[in-house]
Amino acid sequence: MKIAVKNMVCQRCIMVVTQELANHGLVPEQVQLGEVTFKESLSEEQLVLLKHRLAAHGFEVLDDRKAMIIEKVKNIIVGIIHGSDEVVLQRNFSDIIAQQIPVEYNYISSIFSTTEGITIEQFIILQRIERVKELLVYNELSLSEIAYKLGYSNVQHLSTQFKKITGLTPSHFKLVKENKRQSLDQL
Repeated sequence: MKIAVKNMVCQRCIMVVTQELANHGLVPEQVQLGEVTFKESLSEEQLVLLKHRLAAHGFEVLDDRKAMIIEKVKNIIVGIIHGSDEVVLQRNFSDIIAQQIPVEYNYISSIFSTTEGITIEQFIILQRIERVKELLVYNELSLSEIAYKLGYSNVQHLSTQFKKITGLTPSHFKLVKENKRQSLDQL
């Protein structure tokens, strides 16, 4: 049995969900971003308890097929952008999403845009910019290194996109970085 969980965006989220399951005697086969797999089906009572306990941590168990697809798309994108040291893409995000979700990509794109109010491409841009902000705050990499790390074609492309989204240049952002970052589940 697979259960889709909304707002699981990082490894800490996986740890929290895993701990909550253990606290209630539920043993998952696998816990990954946006999804918990059990060997056997949960009872209605267990499912209600799970929904309640996860909601206390800001997670939501999804029942709707469209919502599950959208959450899966978000988790794929977040996993690629925030989950690895380098986002040097050999393929398009659309190819990766289509490979991991066995549904027609045009349908996925359509329900994502309708439900979220932004396109998948815009969501990807927001995630990349948030990752740029994170790396700028750490102040360990040059802008060139950040551009390469996140798969931008060049620094100018990154800077233009950054300014369009934030209203600031990356160098100005470094100067006024306090309270400019957003948590991933707020994007």
